[in-house]
Amino acid sequence: MDLAESVKEQLRSLSANQRALILASIETQLTHEPFRETRNRKALRPNPLAPWELRVGDLRAFYDLAPDDPNVIRILAVGEKRGSRLFIAGKEVQL
Repeated sequence: MDLAESVKEQLRSLSANQRALILASIETQLTHEPFRETRNRKALRPNPLAPWELRVGDLRAFYDLAPDDPNVIRILAVGEKRGSRLFIAGKEVQL
């Protein structure tokens, strides 16, 4: 598992409880078959952020394979869904 540099800043914008929840879910849900769709993991339509999404309540983690190592999952962004809107580091993002 590898966190993009921007994800560290995005995690700081979440509460401590939210950080712990999303990091624990990333560790448990993405270590085994991260590219198999489940109720909480899905492939996204083409977008500038990432090809895969992990859902944990209102929280989202966006990920893909690390470009330099196909055995490593790279977390590209972490955010919060509020209704139909996505916020990453407190800013609304369009997918």
